Amino acid sequence: MATISVFGGGAWGRALASAFRHKNETFIISRKNLNLPYQITQEEAQKSDFFIVAISSNVLPSWLSTSPLPKDSKILVASKGITNGLFVSDIFEKFYAQATPSFLAGPSFAKEVSDSLPCALNIHSYKLEYAKEWLPLFPNFIKPYANDDVIGGEIAGAYKNVIAIASGICEGLKLGNNAKASLVARGLVEMSRFGQFFGAKEETFLGLSGAGDLFLTSNSTLSRNFRVGLGLSEGKSLENILKEIQEIAEGIYTAKEIYSLAQKHNIYTPIAKEVALIIQGKNPKESLLALMNR
Repeated sequence: MATISVFGGGAWGRALASAFRHKNETFIISRKNLNLPYQITQEEAQKSDFFIVAISSNVLPSWLSTSPLPKDSKILVASKGITNGLFVSDIFEKFYAQATPSFLAGPSFAKEVSDSLPCALNIHSYKLEYAKEWLPLFPNFIKPYANDDVIGGEIAGAYKNVIAIASGICEGLKLGNNAKASLVARGLVEMSRFGQFFGAKEETFLGLSGAGDLFLTSNSTLSRNFRVGLGLSEGKSLENILKEIQEIAEGIYTAKEIYSLAQKHNIYTPIAKEVALIIQGKNPKESLLALMNR
């Protein structure tokens, strides 16, 4: 039986710890007291066979700078987002050049994973043998696939949160299912275009990591980012929205990062642009008109 330590006490970290406990000796590490019998300290986790990182991407660089993992660790990264123009794989390369990281992506609400409901996920790694080491560790209700398109999986997992915010705005403004479906479909094209600029494979965006995760996140109030969009459509401040959600919504930070990278590299990303501007204070209805008239 493998020993796995999960870093991150948020909803996703707790869900992954619960899932991997079905087959493995699994522990969780968090700054918060989670009142779980399998919560351990960072020091106690050092001897684990495998490590899962579910730390918010915007604090990932500062967290990794403390060297919380053995340098040659077998790591599954469940963090999604872009920070200071860097993808999560870039951040890990900077701090853990000798490690063998894989990256988790695909349609997976934390609550449903915690409830042991079935899903399928991708494990992305530059070397498939690294990804395949994780396959037998997953519980029976999760079907994992090994995939070698790291940048595609990363961008899909990050970008879908931005489209989910836009979809929540569309829902909140009561624009109808036709409008929302159109928005999500164009969002898929947009994130694929962005990803291919950075070397991602087009087919990645048509599979679990792309379309699968996008369709899930953009159509349910179980999605934190979708709920951010609903709140923005009602004129609520981001501060109040996040207080209501009580969890981090990565799309807020990712929208700004994508907009910045798109401007830098002249990539056409109209939906991400408008979401970033709405987060900065633009009226959502004005953004809708901008998208319709572009």
